Amino acid sequence: MMAVRRTHIAFDLWICVCLFLFNHSHSFYLPGVAPEDFQKGDLLKVKVNKLTSIKTQLPYSYYSLPYCKPEKIVDSAENLGEVLRGDRIENSPYVFNMREPQMCKVACRITLTAKTAKEFKEKINDEYRVNMILDNLPLVVPITRLDQESSTVYQHGFRVGLRGQYAGTKEEKYFIHNHLAFTVRFHKDPQTETARIVGFEVKPFSYSVLIFPLVFAHICVIILVYSDEISVKHEYEGDWSDKTRLTTCDAHAKRAVTNSEAPQEVEDKQEIIFTYDVEFVESNVKWAYRWDTYLLMADDQIHWFSIVNSLMIVLFLSGMVAMIMLRTLYRDISKYNQLETQEEAQEETGWKLVHGDVFRPPTNSDLLCVYVGTGVQFFGMILITMLFAVLGFLSPSNRGGLMTAMLLLWVFMGIFAGYSSARLYKMFKGTEWKSITLRTAFMFPASVFAVFFVLNALIWGEKSSGAVPFGTMFALVVLWFGISVPLVFVGGYVGFKKPALEDPVKTNKIPRQIPEQAWYMNSVFSILIGGILPFGAVFIELFFILTSIWLHQFYYIFGFLFIVFAILIVTCAEITIVLCYFQLCSEDYLWWWRSYLTSGSSALYLFLYAAFYFFTKLEITKPVSGVLYFGYMLIVSYSFFVLTGTIGFYACFWFTRLIYSSVKID
Repeated sequence: MMAVRRTHIAFDLWICVCLFLFNHSHSFYLPGVAPEDFQKGDLLKVKVNKLTSIKTQLPYSYYSLPYCKPEKIVDSAENLGEVLRGDRIENSPYVFNMREPQMCKVACRITLTAKTAKEFKEKINDEYRVNMILDNLPLVVPITRLDQESSTVYQHGFRVGLRGQYAGTKEEKYFIHNHLAFTVRFHKDPQTETARIVGFEVKPFSYSVLIFPLVFAHICVIILVYSDEISVKHEYEGDWSDKTRLTTCDAHAKRAVTNSEAPQEVEDKQEIIFTYDVEFVESNVKWAYRWDTYLLMADDQIHWFSIVNSLMIVLFLSGMVAMIMLRTLYRDISKYNQLETQEEAQEETGWKLVHGDVFRPPTNSDLLCVYVGTGVQFFGMILITMLFAVLGFLSPSNRGGLMTAMLLLWVFMGIFAGYSSARLYKMFKGTEWKSITLRTAFMFPASVFAVFFVLNALIWGEKSSGAVPFGTMFALVVLWFGISVPLVFVGGYVGFKKPALEDPVKTNKIPRQIPEQAWYMNSVFSILIGGILPFGAVFIELFFILTSIWLHQFYYIFGFLFIVFAILIVTCAEITIVLCYFQLCSEDYLWWWRSYLTSGSSALYLFLYAAFYFFTKLEITKPVSGVLYFGYMLIVSYSFFVLTGTIGFYACFWFTRLIYSSVKID
């Protein structure tokens, strides 16, 4: 009863901790970069980033289209994560002066050819968006949702253009967004009169230029478009020169672009003039909190409600499983310890009967050691990444920082992979520790790298900026061979030098025959059932993560993600222990691989859900994009299998050693 009471207290404490974390689950972040103060009139240089599309998932360089170019294109230095994300940050001809509004500023004038017109049309068809950066803040389009009062969401970048027909015609036309109305928000220091940039937007703007049906996905609807990415066919008198003044807008005459201007079509030999306005708006938002506007999304309440429901259900099931296990196991151990006579010993049934075989090394024990070591490496990487993110060290302003941190942590966690593999291998009476360490260092990374290489080749074939350059690929190989592999061998050497773990009971020389099992104890059925609960703990959060990755939405709620990760650990451990206990009670002692596969099978459900998400939420248009999606999700699912399988294995490993060391074995 004391043990049961302690469990009640522990469970209540666990709930209190989770509720506390929930109240602080937004997490916080450290800015990541030093603030820059601007005096009035200081030069502000806008940088351009990749063109992105949720329909193709293939990023392209900004200057892959014939946009306005500066005199010399300069690439910004990028970290490893930015390169892997396909970022291509470059300078641009868009230059502002701090707190000095501009109107109808001409960026450049171009004349389309048949080739460049086709390129623009292709990008408009695939709904590509242009991404820009000012003072390390991404350009966003704020959109007010009509179904929610005072609800604003932010979209990355602005669309290249639109498709549609003029009223009364059926011919489809392409229109380019050639006029940008920027809004720079700043917070001013009243003492020094300096200012810091806290927002970079293209504000919503209702315009009636396109008073015609707009066609999206072959569905003709009349909509009201909110955007300041205006398409306007600029006009001027006489021949073009640097001093030419436009008749459609004029800064000297204070004449801005109006709603009545004709849109700019994309056709061969069409002249396009790119212009922009700049407005400066003072804000009460301080520099340290400037990212809050982007990170606090309008679907906040739905997100929290779904996560809390999932969290409470999982906590309830986990607590119930823990209580059942404790009470059942406590009764079984007490009963077995009271068996003193030979007659009573002969009548005993259940998990004690297989004590002479339960620690018999499994088939393919070498492979199990490799997978367990790799799982430990993954667990260490995820745990430390989560802790750094929750503590605010992975700032959203540090683009690519999360991916860079995960890669470096994976490399340095290799020492724990080698140590774990070698310790388990030695317990299985293995002698070739170098062989097992080598497989640990190469098997998982090599398989992932092979898939990644094929996917990268496909991206190269599409001439996308998302293709990892040869230099970066070489850097990844150096990290793998130069740091990770040696660390795995260091860990393997240390682990194998330590004394082997001793089994709590002796193993019989002759394997015991396993009796015929009931249908519900079938290994495949049991393994598939075991993966449902761990997947249920994460699938709500998985939806938001997939949306963030594939629909290019902001995601920075690592507080909740950390809670979900903790719930995943507990769920994997408990469901594996429960099914392992039932397996041993049915006198089936082949638990080693089944314990790994039970919780690891949740990866199958993750991949199936990813497929469901692909067909229901995404509008992928290119076959190569579909291959990329399933290729990357295969890598993610494989990694999830290794992680959850290792958690379940170690939980079951601890459980079996505990119960067989707690009973009397004659």
